[in-house]
Amino acid sequence: MPEQTPHNDRTAAPTDTGGSNAEPSVASPRTAAPVAVEGAPDGAGAADTPGAAASAAGTASTTTATDRPGDDADATAGDGAGDGAGAQAEPRPDPVTDVDARRREAGVDETAPFGRLGRPLAQTHPFVFGFTGALGVLTAWLLVQAVISVSQVIVLIVVSMFLAVGLNPAVEALQRARIPRGAAVGLVFLGVVLVFVGVGFAVVPPVTKEISNFIDHVPTYISQLQSNRQIQEWDKRYRLLEKLQETVTNPSFGQGAADGLLGAGRVVVSGAFSTLTVLILTLYFLGSLPTIKSFFYRLAPRSRRARVALLGDEILGRIGGYVAGTVMVALIAGTAAYIFLIIVGVPFALPLAITVAFTALIPLVGATIGAVLVSVVAFFDGLGTGIACVVFFVVYQQVENYLIHPRVMKRAVDVPPAVTIIAALIGGTLLGFVGALIAIPTAAAVALIIREVVLPRQESL
Repeated sequence: MPEQTPHNDRTAAPTDTGGSNAEPSVASPRTAAPVAVEGAPDGAGAADTPGAAASAAGTASTTTATDRPGDDADATAGDGAGDGAGAQAEPRPDPVTDVDARRREAGVDETAPFGRLGRPLAQTHPFVFGFTGALGVLTAWLLVQAVISVSQVIVLIVVSMFLAVGLNPAVEALQRARIPRGAAVGLVFLGVVLVFVGVGFAVVPPVTKEISNFIDHVPTYISQLQSNRQIQEWDKRYRLLEKLQETVTNPSFGQGAADGLLGAGRVVVSGAFSTLTVLILTLYFLGSLPTIKSFFYRLAPRSRRARVALLGDEILGRIGGYVAGTVMVALIAGTAAYIFLIIVGVPFALPLAITVAFTALIPLVGATIGAVLVSVVAFFDGLGTGIACVVFFVVYQQVENYLIHPRVMKRAVDVPPAVTIIAALIGGTLLGFVGALIAIPTAAAVALIIREVVLPRQESL
């Protein structure tokens, strides 16, 4: 019977490190087995501590690193050490230049033709901060440039959507009368087109007639100026007629006049094209407004979608009420101005009344602009007529501010007066007439969101 070697927890049989095929020593289950280093004095190679055992294991050629699955680099190093050749690992194929390596490393298969997602980078990684910041700055710059480039198109889209939302209450009223939405949209849009056509017939013929009369009477006006004593005195002192003749006969004057006519023609064509574009976009937006609303409502989380839809419908309803109320106030102002101008006998009563109605669409200052324009024309008809116009518009402005406007807008806009003024100033500065027009309903929508969403959440904290 062979003699059994007594087991010692603190020592173990020395391991031969001279060959590459030596079997690795098996450590005690409780402590790591010390490894005797070749060439060390007797008794000095025993590693009594775990740190010494780890150091000895690191110098041994019998490392078991190749047994760890998935570590190809360590396996290659272990094989090279086992062979004793010390050969370096072959370089891995570059996935940028090697298509097969690219597909293999990306994990391309039938279910993932472009590979599988890798492990996300840590949010605190410096690369994440740098890349995200640079990408944000670049995106913001590109957005600003894009908005500047297409600003006119954006204005047309905003105006069209605003008009579509404003006309939607009329469409819904026709729908409640059991008229299909398509037919209701057609009827409302036809009414809008007829209004534009009527305005054109009311304004264009009188203006054209007056321009023609002015051109026909130009020689008479010149003769009257020449026979005027004050003009004759100024002509003797400053040689006005001689300078005027030199200016008219100068070739640059003709070129400037031609350029001015071309510029005016371009403005007219551009205005007509913009008007046609707004009408077409308004028709499309009005017809597809329910689909557009559903699309944006579905962007909200499912748990919040019902409340978002309720708030959205309320905001759109208020915008529609504001547009309808503004048009109603403008119609009342134009009608009152027309009746007064007919009574006092001011010429061009209908075009001037239409001017008052259109300027009344501008918040805050529109009514004043219309009153000034009409009063100036009235003063040319006579001093008493002009004074009467000024008195009428002052009185009517008070009636509109304290009686008509509050009753028409009592539901549509629930915004403090100071906020209304600030919103109109900011909107007018940013987008001109369009900005001033949409600023007040936008402020009303923001006020509704703050009252229904922000304040209750703050109270619950």
